[in-house]
Amino acid sequence: MSLDFFSTPGKFYRGNLHTHSTMSDGRFSPKEVCARYQKQGYDFISLTDHFVGLFNYPITDASEFHNDEFTTIMGVELHTGSTDKGNLWHLLAVGLPADFTPPNAPNFRPVKGSESASDLAQRARDAGAFVVIAHPHWSGLSEADAKTITAAHAVEIYNHGCVVDNDRGEGFLTLEHLLNSGRKLNLIAADDAHFNTPDFFGGWVMVKAKQNNQKDLLAALKAGEFYSSTGPKINDLRISKEDIEVECSSATTIIVQGEGTSMATLHGKSMTSEKLSLERLSNSPWIRVTIVDSAGKRAWSNPIWVEA
Repeated sequence: MSLDFFSTPGKFYRGNLHTHSTMSDGRFSPKEVCARYQKQGYDFISLTDHFVGLFNYPITDASEFHNDEFTTIMGVELHTGSTDKGNLWHLLAVGLPADFTPPNAPNFRPVKGSESASDLAQRARDAGAFVVIAHPHWSGLSEADAKTITAAHAVEIYNHGCVVDNDRGEGFLTLEHLLNSGRKLNLIAADDAHFNTPDFFGGWVMVKAKQNNQKDLLAALKAGEFYSSTGPKINDLRISKEDIEVECSSATTIIVQGEGTSMATLHGKSMTSEKLSLERLSNSPWIRVTIVDSAGKRAWSNPIWVEA
């Protein structure tokens, strides 16, 4: 992954890529959901209603709520069956076209003989969508399950709704299993907001794009030109063979993780510009950065593949 996007023209736009409305099982109408996110300071949203027959396979078009300061991107939460444990698959497809052919998913129960998750993910990617493996911890995905999805762009490593409602909102282990097998995937934080519980405004992506429109945002997402957060900002990352320089909002901890247990950690007060040695990560093919602030909120870079 190139880090050039931190310094290229454009700006960072804040968005939520996992949201539900009354088009499926959310509490509020698409209009109300969009209004609430814009009022909260978000720049864009994808309404990813559940793509099942129970709700007439909705691909929610919220374009009428688009304005000069707020962009909507069509998307869905795809479902098919089943995982190794017999659970229904959950995949996000952001930027899916309105004419996408549904799988055989009449409700939230797996259907024997239905389209494989791998094939469904590939169809969505081929149709132009940004594809994400959703809440792998909550879904109970095995490593073998995750490895079947070869068309994903990213793994949802923070799902605020799952954190709030069942404390199963992280996906780092799934991501790292895939990274360690050579898969060049990115990561996202999102809400999975239904507005029935406090499952909103908790996790988001910061996407660097030239303009706040669907085309530019999707292109940046697919290129990995974004980071994820529950609060802190990552302002710049500069990497050499020996070290990584991190510029961020005020942090108490900066961590660089790599394959296995390799890491570099720096603790301090109000850190905004720091350099960390990569000596302990010299054998790792990838690294990623975590920023922690004084409130325990976090920001995460996408994985950076290190040239030998």
